[in-house]
This record gives sequence, C-alpha cells and structure tokens, in this order.
Amino acid sequence: MEYRLRSISPVDGRYGKKTERLQDYFSEYALIKYRVRVEIEYLIELSKLDLSQLHVVRGKEEALRKIYQDFSIEDAKATKNIESTTNHDVKAVEYFIKDKLDDLELGDIKEWVHFALTSQDINNTATPLLLKEYLDTEYYSSIDNVLQKLKSLSTEYHGIPILSRTHGQAASPSSVGKELRVFVERIENQLELIKSLPIKAKFGGATGNFNAHKVSLPEVNWIAFADNLISQWGMERSKTTTQIAHYDHIAAICHNAMRLNTILIDMARDIWTYISMDYFKQKVVANEVGSSAMPHKVNPIDFENAEGNLGLANALFSFLANKLPVSRLQRDLTDSTVLRNLGVPFAHTAIAYGSLLKGLNKIILNPEKLKSDLEDNWAVVAEAIQNILRREAYPKPYEALKSLTRGAGQINEQTIKQFIKELNVSDDIKEELLAITPHNYIGYT
Repeated sequence: MEYRLRSISPVDGRYGKKTERLQDYFSEYALIKYRVRVEIEYLIELSKLDLSQLHVVRGKEEALRKIYQDFSIEDAKATKNIESTTNHDVKAVEYFIKDKLDDLELGDIKEWVHFALTSQDINNTATPLLLKEYLDTEYYSSIDNVLQKLKSLSTEYHGIPILSRTHGQAASPSSVGKELRVFVERIENQLELIKSLPIKAKFGGATGNFNAHKVSLPEVNWIAFADNLISQWGMERSKTTTQIAHYDHIAAICHNAMRLNTILIDMARDIWTYISMDYFKQKVVANEVGSSAMPHKVNPIDFENAEGNLGLANALFSFLANKLPVSRLQRDLTDSTVLRNLGVPFAHTAIAYGSLLKGLNKIILNPEKLKSDLEDNWAVVAEAIQNILRREAYPKPYEALKSLTRGAGQINEQTIKQFIKELNVSDDIKEELLAITPHNYIGYT
C-alpha cells in the first residue's frame, strides 16, 4: 500500500488496483518485453532466409521465443541496468538479447540481432502491437460490459413512459428503454468504427527506405519480407515513412476513443440528471457515506467519477492525436517521451468504465415520479392533437393549440379534454383525441 500512497499519479496510486491489468501493456516493463519480442521474431524471420550463418537458429526458435515469453521483472531490471551505461533504451534491449544468445549457445549470431534496423523499427512495431493487444484483450471487453448493461436496462425498461425534456422544458414523452437505447446505438456505431481502423507498424530502416538492408543483402525483397513479418501480428506496415511512424493510425484510434468517451460523458450526465430529478434512485450500500455533513445523502458519485476520468482521458487523447503525427523532417525525439504516456488516457478510461458499470448496477427506476411528472404535463399531448387535426383538415390547428398551451398556467387533463370536446369535429375524432394521454403518447418504444 505504501507505494500507492507515494504515487504521483492516481492512476498508479488511488486507482492502482483498477489499472493493474494495463501494466501488461503500457508499463516500462511491458514496453521492454514487447521490444524484445519484436527483436526475437525479426531474428527468427531472418533465419528463414538462406543465410548460412543463421542455419543454427533452425530448431531453436521456441527456445528463442522463451526469452520474451518468460520475460520477468528481473529481466527488465537487467535491461535497465544496461541502459544506465548505454543511455539508449533500444540498444540496451539489443545487448540483453545478445547476452541471452550466449546462454543458448548462439553467440556466433549476435551481430544479426538488430541487423540493419533503427530503434524506431522496434519501437514503432512494439507500440502498435501492445496497443492492438490491449484493445483486443482488455479495452473492447471493458466497454462491452457497459454496453451489455445498458442493453439489459433498456430491455428491462422497455415501454415505460418518461417525460422528455428539450431545452430543459417538457416535451413529447418517450420511454426509458428507448432513451437508453440511444446510447447503445451510439456506442455500437463507434465500436464498429474503431474496430475497423488498421493498426500499423513502421519497419523500414533508418529513414524508411531499407537503405542498410538493401545494400547488405540486395537479393532479398525487403519490402515483402517486412510486410510479411508485420502481418504475422495482425498489423499492416506503413509503406512510406521517415525514420519514425507517422502515427496517423494511433491518432485515429485516439480520436475514436475520444468519441466513445464523449458519448459516455453524455450518458453519465443524463443519468446524473435523472437521479437529481428522482427518476432514478440508487441502491444503498451499507457503510458507505454520502456526505460528511448530511447523513441522508446517496450521491451519484460513480457517474461523477466517470465523467471526470473520461474528460481527463479525452484531454490526453486529444493531445496525443494532435502531437504524434507531427515531426520535424525525418525525425525529432518529441514523440518518444509523449508516446510513453499512451497508456495514461486508456487507464483513466478504464477507471471511468468501471465507475459507469458500478453506477448502472446501482440505479433503480422510480415509476411513481415518472407517472407524476407525466400527469403534471398534459400540455405535451398538444402535438398529438394538432397533428390529428391537420390530418382532418381542421383550420389552423397549430395556432389553436398554441393559444391554449403556450405560456399558459397549469394545463391538466380536464383542460385538454374540455378543449377536445369543444372542437368542431366528429364524435369519432373526439374519441380518438380523448384516448391520448401523456402516459401512452410515446411512439415506438
């Protein structure tokens, strides 16, 4: 617990238990492990070329893969110790692997580790790979938990009338289930988009042209080689780059994640408002305290926590999306320190999704309040009445209803029914109009 109390960021401090799973993708340990993985798989792919020096790799592929599959905290520390001398993180990974090759009696092929590569071939393959695996393993399941809960609630509350509010004013009624399905559809649409975005890696040498590769082994089709290597991880290789990835694909993912978060901010605020209107109550959790001063309070803290974390995540996603695609000429170093923060907005997002799920599991519909608000707002059926009158070619129906309802005092059931009874229409039409109430005027639910 002490390390959490001394953490600078609440991601690793207060919320440490909620973000531990992200350490397998976005921590310094994870980045080193993914770099080792890329270097090893590149070496194995090189061994498939007809290079006599690398024939010794054949049959030892799994032993090589164990270097990253069994990568430990101690291995990461050993790599960091090397970095303290090299002052270069990727070179430290290269030296770490070379030491491991000695243990496997493969010391003769050491100089094929990192052959013809630049650091960004490793970084710009490792980072999109860890991002892809985080999205596939953690992110999509996390948002899906929220989505499935929303679907469940929308089914549970299907057809239950609710007074709508446009501009904060009473408007044509809807149903609770439909209003929740609005967010279901929006989330599903954005998930479809983000899942369709390609995850791209940069792999092309010092300035993206395979200069060292081509001059060293001109008989090899290095473009096809690299395309095949990257595709094995389910990614695409950016064909034309500078020394670094242009990061447009990561920017697109950040922007899409922002849109998802913005939708959820909208939802959190709506539910927060419904709670404040007493449309939803919240399950009371024993021993929880709502206020240090007011014992009666059950605050909507889960939705507030979610809104705050989603907003912070979006600020960071926006910065990453705007900064990463910009680099001076063939490369400057600003992307390096910035990209190390890629996990931070995803961590705040994960915290928020957990809070949203917790909040959604605590809300309880308050049907009495829904009914009373509908009963207090009979003016909302004016839309229905005037449109039926339009259908019947009644003269100026909109103006007639406007005169009755706009800016008037309390419009109740009796007011509306009296108005209908005095209309110059057939008894059948009057019966049709009299059957409309705020409780059943909800359209498709």
